[in-house]
Amino acid sequence: MMSKITRQDVELLAPAGDWDCMRAAVANGADAIFFGVEKFNARARANNFRMEELPEIMAFLHSYGVKGFLTFNILVFEDELADAKELIDACIDAGVDAVIVQDLGLVKMIREISPDFPIHGSTQMTITSPEAVEFTKPWGMERVVLGRENNLKQIKQIGDQAKLPMEVFVHGALCVSYSGQCLTSEMWGGRSANRGECAQACRLPYDLMVDGEQKPMGDVAYLLSPKDLAAIDIMPELIEAGVTSFKIEGRLKSPEYVANVVSKYSKAIDQYFEGKGERPSKEEIRELQQSFSRGFTHGFLEGTNNKKLVEGTFPKSRGVYLGRVEQVLRDGVVCKIEAPLKRGDGIVFDAGDPTKKEEGGRVYDLRRKGVKIEGEAGEGWFVDIVAGRNDVDLRRVHVGDRIWKTSDPALDKRLRQTFETEKPYRVFPVHVRAVGNPGQPLITFWTDVQKGTTVRVDSELELDIAKKRPMDYELLEEQFGRLGGTIFQLEKLEVDLHGDVIVPMRELNSIRRRAVEQLAGERPKPPVYTKREIEIFGDAAPSAAPVPLGGAKLTALCRSLDQVLAAVQTSVDFIYADFEFIKQFPAAVEAVHAAGKQIALATPRIHMPGENGYHNNILRLKPDAVLVRNTGALYFYLRHRLENPLAHQPKLIGDFSLNIANHKAVELFLEAGCDVVTPSYDLNIQQMVDLLGKSRTEQMEVVIHQHLPMFHTEHCVYCTFLSEGTDYTNCGRPCEEHRASLQDRIGMSHPVRVDEGCRNTVYNAIEQSGAEYLMNFLQLGVSSFRVEFLEETPEQVQEVIDLYNRALRGEISGTQVWKTLKATNQLGVTRGQLVK
Repeated sequence: MMSKITRQDVELLAPAGDWDCMRAAVANGADAIFFGVEKFNARARANNFRMEELPEIMAFLHSYGVKGFLTFNILVFEDELADAKELIDACIDAGVDAVIVQDLGLVKMIREISPDFPIHGSTQMTITSPEAVEFTKPWGMERVVLGRENNLKQIKQIGDQAKLPMEVFVHGALCVSYSGQCLTSEMWGGRSANRGECAQACRLPYDLMVDGEQKPMGDVAYLLSPKDLAAIDIMPELIEAGVTSFKIEGRLKSPEYVANVVSKYSKAIDQYFEGKGERPSKEEIRELQQSFSRGFTHGFLEGTNNKKLVEGTFPKSRGVYLGRVEQVLRDGVVCKIEAPLKRGDGIVFDAGDPTKKEEGGRVYDLRRKGVKIEGEAGEGWFVDIVAGRNDVDLRRVHVGDRIWKTSDPALDKRLRQTFETEKPYRVFPVHVRAVGNPGQPLITFWTDVQKGTTVRVDSELELDIAKKRPMDYELLEEQFGRLGGTIFQLEKLEVDLHGDVIVPMRELNSIRRRAVEQLAGERPKPPVYTKREIEIFGDAAPSAAPVPLGGAKLTALCRSLDQVLAAVQTSVDFIYADFEFIKQFPAAVEAVHAAGKQIALATPRIHMPGENGYHNNILRLKPDAVLVRNTGALYFYLRHRLENPLAHQPKLIGDFSLNIANHKAVELFLEAGCDVVTPSYDLNIQQMVDLLGKSRTEQMEVVIHQHLPMFHTEHCVYCTFLSEGTDYTNCGRPCEEHRASLQDRIGMSHPVRVDEGCRNTVYNAIEQSGAEYLMNFLQLGVSSFRVEFLEETPEQVQEVIDLYNRALRGEISGTQVWKTLKATNQLGVTRGQLVK
């Protein structure tokens, strides 16, 4: 049973975008902090710290017994590896307690530098199954941050099977897309979510198109904007599922938010271990909502419920719900309030269209039955809310508008006082032992219990025989216990005095001061890790020979059986089948093999516990290759190779979603057992050229034409908006009958497709082509190029294949290809510039 777990085994992990947030977290009970420095972290918009501040940050945190984790949770491009190494070296020197990493190439480099420096696998690694955890084990990661889509049952299963500490998000904003699998922001704005620059395309309004027609949705326009995660009331269940680190999101949030959320979750964890079965009070939940809330949800922790994740009528924080306008007065409104309200609180009137300016401001006065309320108006009261005259135009406020309490200055003040204080944020117990003999110094041993360090401090004078009042336990307890203003408090004193001895008071004070100074000096000392000098490009591949015109092959990825049948009739001899429903796989394998060609079957992008049946089905069909889209599936096929050496073994092709962005990641996946790998879509052309110049290009395939898969999400648009159900068991599978797409503000319609696990992928409306760069890639030794289809007709499939084949033979230019296809002329996500 899990009952052996103690409070010391559990960590509350808080965000810090600046020093005030860090102080707020420490003052309110965080066990660890995660923060970024100016480069290389997934919150490029946060203030962030500077690399040279690392020693100071770690000394501050360690003096309070708090751990500090540096977020390095982005992809690292080839030309950034030297800077990345410099930052890792600085982290090791400063005694950072761990780095949180997304890029497996970076993991490989860190392990070359240091075998023992702790690495945490970021949620951006998309780790959602025991197999995905197992895949990381050769690189000795200390813990994994699970995907936010895992539910309690799966979390327990992953912990039981993989036996690696697990970190789980418990509070804050939710991404609608799987972390590490969202290309939207970069596709539309050149700001990559895998590079910390997410522009939050999920928070924008969309129209739902079904079979080409717009579906009326009333005031629901924010189809992809999830509510905020708040798991505070299910902390006991999470602890019992085996989670050891609870992560609060919010490096862009205020210090008041950090103080508020950290203190509430710290209390919830403490109460669990004290055996108090209390859940948070209504008032505590309201205070959490006050700091930041788009409405609260348990996310996926209790399983997928598509009806509860997205509210759809607003994309930003609202605060605490107060009620609806019942009457508009000359100087205010009447409302039956559902939460306490007082003068000075901020309010906003919500008429149901967040794209328009909303009326709001401060509460100037409150009346009840015509009488002014001096203090706080209570829940359930009918009150007149009078706003500041210059704040609210009452002509734009209507009966029925929702009212939200957007700020509470008194709460903010109380939260600020927790960290804007001269007093130490925490105190730690000290045990003292004092030994005294006449004619010898008083010998004292001081032990910092939490840190486990002991210092010895002797008196400078020898002990005299007392003429009047000799020293005793009470006197020493009083003198040594005077620790106010320090981070220590006397918890236990042992006194071993022989005879009636005494030293002057100033000696006792001096002992105490020296002991505190020495103990406090031990606390910030950094842990010591092994650090080796490495040659960053020592494992880079020698330059490959250029591929002659006509020497490269084209492969085609098809998403329907009709497309496969069309591709079979072309000169392409290697075809990928990536179908929504696995039941069509056998027909595809049969058709391709009948034509004497080779086929690869694609795995889904996500691998959850208990989903290996899908992969066993693939193996039963004996394809020539498998297009592997995640590390969990990769581990499954690699293990199958080891355990069944005589069975049919398909080639393993690692896809773009493994996020390979530098040559170290190429090496890691090829060494792990991939036969071919595909570079990440996050690379622009220059970054791609840099990567290919250092990698084994004969084992790489570049995707040269595709509809970019932008969002990849557990949230099912079909189930949420086209059915009465909550998940795949009761939705009636509208996805089998209809085709949905999301229309953005400029009228582009982005197709939404479903996979076997009911996950949705939103594809970009326009296909893109990297045809212009074919000659560069041939020069660098790339001999395999993939074109990917989505909704093309059989005729279009054949036209596209023909155009690219002609370009590879040098018969037409790359420019002619993309102009003929009316495709976007770019590769991956942003066009980038080839250096001439």
